[in-house]
Amino acid sequence: QVQLVESGGGLVQAGDSLRLSCAASGRTFSSSAMGWFRQTPGKEREFVATISWSGVRIYYADSVKGRFTISRDNTKNTVYLQMNSLKPEDTAVYYCAASRSYSDTRYEGNFDYWGQGTQVTVSS
Repeated sequence: QVQLVESGGGLVQAGDSLRLSCAASGRTFSSSAMGWFRQTPGKEREFVATISWSGVRIYYADSVKGRFTISRDNTKNTVYLQMNSLKPEDTAVYYCAASRSYSDTRYEGNFDYWGQGTQVTVSS
């Protein structure tokens, strides 16, 4: 059974940093795209960042570019999201995702496996 387990969320102040981790189990994702999406109440889930299987291709939403960094460690089957200079508008539930078929994609519909989400709250 495939599981993605996020960790690292919490309550921080504007300008602070957080590092999210997502550990995958049940199968290896070393050949798969992985990524992060987020959702706030009443809104659709939105793209944050994705990374190709090799880590060479990386995509960011404009709203986080220059502040967030996605990375992965295929030896640990883990993807990370380093979030710096956090803003109140970054407050959301952050979801980790992995693709079964795509090695390089940024589209939510191409991701098959999802974590349970971790809450990030940024106070002003």
